[in-house]
Amino acid sequence: MSLPEENKVSVETFYKMREETNHLLEYADGIVFMVPSPSTRHQQVSARLQAKLFNFLDGGKCQVFSAPYDIHLHRDDLDESKIYIPDLSVICGDEGLEENRFVGVPEMIVEILSPSKQSHDLITKMEAYMIYGVKEYWVVNPMLNAIQIYALTDEQVYQQVYILKDEGMIKSSVLKGFQVDLEEIF
Repeated sequence: MSLPEENKVSVETFYKMREETNHLLEYADGIVFMVPSPSTRHQQVSARLQAKLFNFLDGGKCQVFSAPYDIHLHRDDLDESKIYIPDLSVICGDEGLEENRFVGVPEMIVEILSPSKQSHDLITKMEAYMIYGVKEYWVVNPMLNAIQIYALTDEQVYQQVYILKDEGMIKSSVLKGFQVDLEEIF
């Protein structure tokens, strides 16, 4: 069930709303979502993953961006507008980088689950990332000390390629050579 058209807002109105508030807001097809402030544990996990990604990518063509940084998902063949603030995004190349956002499709996105927004990350965002063609989606659950990795198949659907809990090495299928020891993250 969707909202009636008169309750939806345009992208332009969304950006005006953002200018008038200190809240983090996301946008999907006319609907505005408020993003809760991350917990201390969430921030710790995010910082550790960001440091590992930064060190791995340093000097190459890819960069890691951390929240709050807008990812305006865009493909020429899709009309929808989705503007999310992923916890971490890996973007390769400079095309699409603007002053305050990235317009396009990142190579990889990492979302760190919070109790209040699990369904948003596991359903809404995951579907959007898959449709737009984000090659790899990491779902990090600090409540369970678990990481799941989904990779885009040739059929353009996500397939879970890894799931680990508490310990072990988890490897990216998109960033060749990038791996993370769960004990160093949690």
